[in-house]
Amino acid sequence: MHNQKEEKDCCDEMEIPKTKEVASSCHGVGGDGQSGHSEHSSHGSHGMNHGSAKSFLTRFGMVTILLLPLILGTKLADRALGYSLSMSPFLEFVLLTVILLIGSVFFLHATHELKARKPGMMTLVSIAVVAGYLYSVSAIFLPELGMGFGIEIATLIWVLLFGHYLEAKATATGGDALSAVAELLPQVAHRITANMESDVPISDLNKGDTVRVKPGEKIPADGEVSDGGAHVSEALLTGEAKPIRKERGMQVVAGSIVLDGSLTVRLTRVGEHSTVGEIKKLVQRAQGTKPNSQRIADRAAGFLAYIALAVAIVAGFVWYAIGAPIALSFTVAITVLVIACPHALGVAIPAVTALTTKRASRAGMLIKDLSKLEILKSVDTVLFDKTGTLTEGSFGITEIYHNGDYKDDESISIAASLEAHSSHMIAATFIDEARKRALTIKELGEFENHEGEGVSATLDGVRYYLGTATLLERVGIELSQRKYGLGTIVYLGSEKKHISTFILADKIKGESKLAVSALMKLKVRVAMMTGDNEETARAVGRELGIEQVFAGVMPEGKLEIVRTLQKDGKIVAMVGDGVNDAAALAGANVGLAVGGGTAVAIEAGDMVLMSGNPLLVPRMIALSRVAYSKMRQNLWWALGYNIVAIPLAAGVLAPWGILLPPALGALVMSLSTVIVVINSFTMKKVLIS
Repeated sequence: MHNQKEEKDCCDEMEIPKTKEVASSCHGVGGDGQSGHSEHSSHGSHGMNHGSAKSFLTRFGMVTILLLPLILGTKLADRALGYSLSMSPFLEFVLLTVILLIGSVFFLHATHELKARKPGMMTLVSIAVVAGYLYSVSAIFLPELGMGFGIEIATLIWVLLFGHYLEAKATATGGDALSAVAELLPQVAHRITANMESDVPISDLNKGDTVRVKPGEKIPADGEVSDGGAHVSEALLTGEAKPIRKERGMQVVAGSIVLDGSLTVRLTRVGEHSTVGEIKKLVQRAQGTKPNSQRIADRAAGFLAYIALAVAIVAGFVWYAIGAPIALSFTVAITVLVIACPHALGVAIPAVTALTTKRASRAGMLIKDLSKLEILKSVDTVLFDKTGTLTEGSFGITEIYHNGDYKDDESISIAASLEAHSSHMIAATFIDEARKRALTIKELGEFENHEGEGVSATLDGVRYYLGTATLLERVGIELSQRKYGLGTIVYLGSEKKHISTFILADKIKGESKLAVSALMKLKVRVAMMTGDNEETARAVGRELGIEQVFAGVMPEGKLEIVRTLQKDGKIVAMVGDGVNDAAALAGANVGLAVGGGTAVAIEAGDMVLMSGNPLLVPRMIALSRVAYSKMRQNLWWALGYNIVAIPLAAGVLAPWGILLPPALGALVMSLSTVIVVINSFTMKKVLIS
């Protein structure tokens, strides 16, 4: 709350440009409030879904009906209404017992806590309710014990149920990430068999099936277009708003929406193997992690349970020792147990992570490890791999130079043949160019991949080399000394002769410069590494405003650069394609893997940027800073509330006439939880404004 302006600065006033693709990048995916906190869930009922909220509301309504006759039988009702309901001890016992059974949901959660040896909120509630119930029932049948407090216990259950309903409903609006992923897919697909079209549940689809997707419908699984053409939106998956034209032979991904036209798709990956299935597994993995703040909250909640139990016992004995009636002593002890429930502590972190991860995923940012969210907010250096991250990654041959009588088509045909067995981006450039020119790609012999340098093979009895200057010079080929244009330089040589030189250019993404500028406004240093030569790398760095550039970096050298920066005291976030950069992504403090379409880099980084938009990087850092601030505020509120509330419940202000009854303690406890949830939701307003 006190840091709201500070948080707004972090995302809105830092002036990170909001292109259409990232307008919602601070909107975040998140779990159901539990985020997989197996330990944490023992401390409360946070993480309730909408179904649980409805259940609590139903129980609350039932208790309300049963509570009315109990209230009408009190002296207060007689004074207020001039009438009181005459009730037999047996009927009062029945009503209290039924109310207790309706509130038995708390006892079920308490057994889970005790089995896990982690007594928490539900344990405290259960002890308070059962102790109060047993004493009150005894007082009904044994008047010598004095006045019981059955009304207070029944009211306590009533308030607790309503408080849990409010908390469950509020937390549920943070959204269930797995439900959000499931919504990416249609329920029914139009499967084509023997020229007949029939509607089937998507669970019945198999690899190799053919389906028709009509305008406005979602593609049910990954596949290849076998007929038709249409513009397709992948915004729900990648955050990329611009529609993509899909035609025969092109790949499509599950969850994409066909905007116009109709597509016939042969399915290649279905169910858990599809892109949406991979995302679902990633979200499930994220729900099995927790931020460090959550571990602190878990431990604090556990300690608080023991402290509350001890204070309750001591307070009850002290009050009885100074002459208070036994009923009053019980009331004080029960109020301490109720008001000290670490409910707000339990929901403090999940309320934030649920909202954070949900809004992140809607913008195409998937968080695999929630503990990295707290590290990301402290990152002071972002290291980008150039190709495919800051640049389009789609090379084109812009210039060709020949030594001798070779022609363009002949050199391109040889280069494409050499690269036919490679999946590298440069290889695809030569193959695509050869196909455009309708050139022959020939069979190779004795193919060899020279990692980080290029390839070589025998073609028509002649040994050819394609790659860097280092490769050709190492095998004794002397290169012509001339000045080439900027771009990636690829040399082609045969035996001892330099044949041709290709200049490949990779266009810088339109958002890259904005992303670098935004990171600098966040006071984050930006560095870039690439396998390109020094001149090309420096030119890209100058255009983007990046001063620290590492050029000529081999794949194995990327991790070394990350470690060097870390040795200099930097907290490094590495951004790369998640395949060639896997080691560097894993070695960085936070790895941001750039995924896309059918190739989500699930294993490479701690977070996955589904689209290739580099503006998602500063957005993710800004989001982590706001989320951390909200976690910190929630923890301080939850702890501060208990520090004040426990002594108050124990009766330290009794000499001044202030003594909380159990029902009021339950109300205060519930309100503290609601305040934490509301504070978490102010993050939503800051991030989307």
